[in-house]
Amino acid sequence: MSEYKGIQGQKVRTYTTDPDNPIIGQVWYNATTQTIKLEGVTTSGSWASAPSLNTGRNSLGQGGTTTAGLVFGGDAGAPSVTGATESYNGASWTEVNDLNTARGTLAGAGTQTSSIAMAGATPAYVANAETWNGTSWTAVSNLNTARGDLQGGAGTDNTSALTAGGSPGNLSVTEIWNGTSWTEVNDLNSGRRDPTVTGTVPSALAAGGLIAPAKQALTESWNGTSWTEVADLNTARLAMGGVGVDNTAALVFGGEIAPDTAITEEYNGTSWSEVADMSTVRKSPGDVGTVSSALAAGGNPGNITTVEEWTGAGSPLTQTVTTD
Repeated sequence: MSEYKGIQGQKVRTYTTDPDNPIIGQVWYNATTQTIKLEGVTTSGSWASAPSLNTGRNSLGQGGTTTAGLVFGGDAGAPSVTGATESYNGASWTEVNDLNTARGTLAGAGTQTSSIAMAGATPAYVANAETWNGTSWTAVSNLNTARGDLQGGAGTDNTSALTAGGSPGNLSVTEIWNGTSWTEVNDLNSGRRDPTVTGTVPSALAAGGLIAPAKQALTESWNGTSWTEVADLNTARLAMGGVGVDNTAALVFGGEIAPDTAITEEYNGTSWSEVADMSTVRKSPGDVGTVSSALAAGGNPGNITTVEEWTGAGSPLTQTVTTD
């Protein structure tokens, strides 16, 4: 019979804690828990509890990743809005400097050290934009169209961002930020409030939303010039959380159907597939991360502080080996 050492060229090592960066296929013994561990990959995506926000709210802006995240603004209970900003290091949330203009239903995009807050409601709709440099917020040029009822936002940092749709009414207006000014570009084909926008300036998606009184399953793909209708969501809804790096991959979660939902769907560039639901029903959460690793932070009902973390299929997963 083959032995592990003969196959791997080394013995099973003993640790007092799990190693920080195990490689796929690595086996080790955790002397503290007295268990054998294996670094494998997930066969299907799943949600798990993560550390809670300090300030409960919904309809907040966001940027960054699951180990270096940022959320800002939001509705903290009508008619109250907040400018609270929180930074996440993968283990806890820390309050940092507030937005200059407190607001909810805003769009956000970027990283933990370079983000932009776009428009929103105070509760009046505003066109204000602010950029984050890792320490503080600075007011920059206003959008051309004041708006709120936004969800998510496309962009890589505080010099490149896109927002589309929103209120008042069913806006179709799309605007791009180049680090200095805003430019109106081609409209959405279907104007709506609360669409979930993900991706980047040259490659984005807008999914779901509301064209009163009907909730929408519509999805549109942005190629840097114009919007094209693509495959619909399986479940029509608005105010979903959503993450994605371009128009070929996205994850949306939660939202308002009537009542609210925990449904999660993943887009592969061709179609949407339902995957594992969140543990907590919520709409209008902060949405941080990527399709393989994401956070759903806060949301309604109840302006909650709870956070869930998504681990997508194929992502690394430490498993305990059963030896009985």
